[in-house]
Amino acid sequence: MISIIGIPLDENSSFLRGSAKAPPLILDAFRSDASNMYAENGFNCGDSGKVKNFGKLQLTAGKAAMDSIQKVVSKELNLNQKVVSLGGDHSITFPIIQAYSQSYSDLNILHIDAHPDLYDNFENNPYSHASPFARIMEKDLVNRLVQVGIRTLNDHQKEQVKRFGVEVIEMNNFDSSLLLQFDGPVYISIDIDALDPAFAPGISHLEPGGLSTRDVINIIHQLNGNVVGGDIVEYNPDRDINGMTAVVGAKLLKELLGKILK
Repeated sequence: MISIIGIPLDENSSFLRGSAKAPPLILDAFRSDASNMYAENGFNCGDSGKVKNFGKLQLTAGKAAMDSIQKVVSKELNLNQKVVSLGGDHSITFPIIQAYSQSYSDLNILHIDAHPDLYDNFENNPYSHASPFARIMEKDLVNRLVQVGIRTLNDHQKEQVKRFGVEVIEMNNFDSSLLLQFDGPVYISIDIDALDPAFAPGISHLEPGGLSTRDVINIIHQLNGNVVGGDIVEYNPDRDINGMTAVVGAKLLKELLGKILK
């Protein structure tokens, strides 16, 4: 079973707010009659016996919000549910992984993004969406972190990559035949801005030269490992065009669910 949890938090966004509005819009596109509920591997994402819509969290702010996210995810995992979360900004991944690391030993992360989100200190906000993977690696919550689609590495983040032993596949080295192998459980974190803005205009940080929708789907399909959860973050409806990015988010949600359960 998988629980889909909406996490409407964007207070840790460094540039624009708006991603807190995303979860219900992705779910509307997910359930839309414009398509059907099947992932490409044949899994029926509309099977209520396997996929549960947990609903949208009611959150406060700051550390209390982070603690609430961790608590809810931990509760679902303790019920033998897997969790796919819809953000919100990328700060939500830190408390989610805090919960996951308690349930899965030797956890790995596949992080698909334009940005490595490894800042040690960004604007003096430890929960900044620019820093979740620094917090995760500092606390030694995962065995391995692989990042794909990166195209914004600066000197500080290069040092962080070395410090934490992160495996980075930058866009200038990306090959569409990429086949990733993981030993142990894998959590997939997808920042919508990993995609080129031509495919997903509804994002706060437009970074040209990114992945296509098909590239991301292929990365998921071709991954060899036990996928146990994931998130889709940083969709900003205020920047979208005709709901295009919501539909992309819904498509990625279907493929992620299919990968976990098929």
